[in-house]
Amino acid sequence: MPGRLFLPTVFLLLTYGFWVSPEFQMITAGVVIFLLGMIYLEKGFKVFTGGVLETILQKTTDSLWKSLTFGITSTALLQSSSLVSVIVISFLSAGLIGLNAGVGIIFGANLGSTLAAWLVALYGMKLKLISYAMPLLVFGLLLKTRKEKNVSGLGYILLGVGFLFLGIHYMKEGFESFQGVIDFSSYAMDGLAGLLAYIFFGVLATIIMQSTNAVLVLTFSALAAGQLTYDNALALAIGSNIGTTITAVLGAIGANAAGKRLAIAHIVFNVVTAILTVLLFSQLKAVVAMAADLLHIEPDDHALKLALFHTLFNILGIVVLLPVSRWLIRWLETLFTDPDTQSYLNLATQDNSDIHRARHLTPAVLSYPDAALRALTRECDHLYRNSLELICYGIYLTGDKLREADNLSELVNNWVRDEQPWTIKELYIRHIKGIYADIIHYSCAIEGNLPRQQAQELFALKVACRDFVQTIKHVKHVYNNMGRYLHSDNEQIRDQYNQLRLCLASVLKLIDLLGMRRNYDHIRHHASQLKQELKEQNEQMNSQINELIRSSQVDSFTASSLMNDSVHIHDACTNLIDGAVIMLTRDREEYREIDLNLDGRNGAEKV
Repeated sequence: MPGRLFLPTVFLLLTYGFWVSPEFQMITAGVVIFLLGMIYLEKGFKVFTGGVLETILQKTTDSLWKSLTFGITSTALLQSSSLVSVIVISFLSAGLIGLNAGVGIIFGANLGSTLAAWLVALYGMKLKLISYAMPLLVFGLLLKTRKEKNVSGLGYILLGVGFLFLGIHYMKEGFESFQGVIDFSSYAMDGLAGLLAYIFFGVLATIIMQSTNAVLVLTFSALAAGQLTYDNALALAIGSNIGTTITAVLGAIGANAAGKRLAIAHIVFNVVTAILTVLLFSQLKAVVAMAADLLHIEPDDHALKLALFHTLFNILGIVVLLPVSRWLIRWLETLFTDPDTQSYLNLATQDNSDIHRARHLTPAVLSYPDAALRALTRECDHLYRNSLELICYGIYLTGDKLREADNLSELVNNWVRDEQPWTIKELYIRHIKGIYADIIHYSCAIEGNLPRQQAQELFALKVACRDFVQTIKHVKHVYNNMGRYLHSDNEQIRDQYNQLRLCLASVLKLIDLLGMRRNYDHIRHHASQLKQELKEQNEQMNSQINELIRSSQVDSFTASSLMNDSVHIHDACTNLIDGAVIMLTRDREEYREIDLNLDGRNGAEKV
């Protein structure tokens, strides 16, 4: 019930404020315009982070100190700790970086975000920003309408900066206008009660606006207009630092366990930093006063002193938490677990009829090409692992037996899985169809945002997944006959079907071995060699079947089934090889040599 009343209450309060006070209208307009500027700025930066920021991130986060530096510099340049937080959570969810790197970046992002406070304190409160805002908005609008992606992205950035300047101007003007109407400084609160109360206001304002920068600009504007005391402004800055964790929390909602752990790390850093700042508030104020003297900051220049305080308490958090980050990471790794995290599907014990869905395709990574492709690759591997188990089931083996066997011929000839409680169609719907549907849906969602090279890699992954599904379709066609003839009294027909099992099992085994080696030339050589062997085996089996018919060892009715099943197994093996080669070589430029003519292949029909 309180949740339902919240929005109507806010609307009523705002409406009342607009009605009774033109100054309030100006301040709220400034906040809205400022937030609109943040949205445009973030949208513009996303155009230029499509591969560049991701590449830098991957190469500069192999140690905690490098991650910390990256977090500071990237947030200072992008002027959006929210954007950096969401990118990091996305990359962590996709497996592009580890939790150690993510924690370092989040720590650094908090310090990097203080640059905005310095810029507002140095220029925003002293310059007539509206004279800069208008040209930026005009040029930004002209560039935004261009079709070229980079030019349009630059237009969004100029619009964002222009709206930021305009928002700061209106907020500053609004608070200055209030001086003749009402003195907010009369509501100042001293002591610990005032500190805690204004920290709470800072948290609440940041959660509502979802922008630390917007709250800080409001604070600077009120402080510069004399509507806020220095101590209360410091408390609002502390509260805004806690409230900014809402962005990480929202970004982690669609993330996996790793992303949620990073959101917790963000909360821990900001809350611990706030607690330390409250406990050492008087000492930090004294340090700020000393530093202000050294930097020749005027004693009454509270805006610059607030920026200095904001920087110092974030440095305090890093100094205290960085040495214990190793223990923090160990604790974080005990939190949250991803559902269905076992490496291999075990059909022997799997009696849950729930439909399996994608594990790695979280909404958080959709906007970032490298992260999105990495997540999709992991999901394609998930699809293959489930397909392997289902294929083994279809030829009356198990994945465990296949992986453990040193002699496949001995395994195939001496062991047949007797417990087969489900049909291939049931297992396909349960363990394959949902994952494959999510992959297709996800691919369509990111397809238009990818540069050419990544679009080709995405296309290759889709073809590989289609090949795996096609393989299951072929296995489905032989499943019933194989179950019947593996227990036949006719030794010859049993041997022929064991040869088909051995053929498919050998391909699965080889794909696993090639996947561990990841040697491109080795993979291509073995794939070509294996296809040639399959062709020869198919011809040899046809000759054997003809000989069995002529010698009356197999009747023509059974032989026709065997010949059809032989074709299906041959096609299943070919699809498996094609899909595996694409999966294992998709990140090489040479993968274009593989036949990726999707329209030229037969579609994956319903199983």
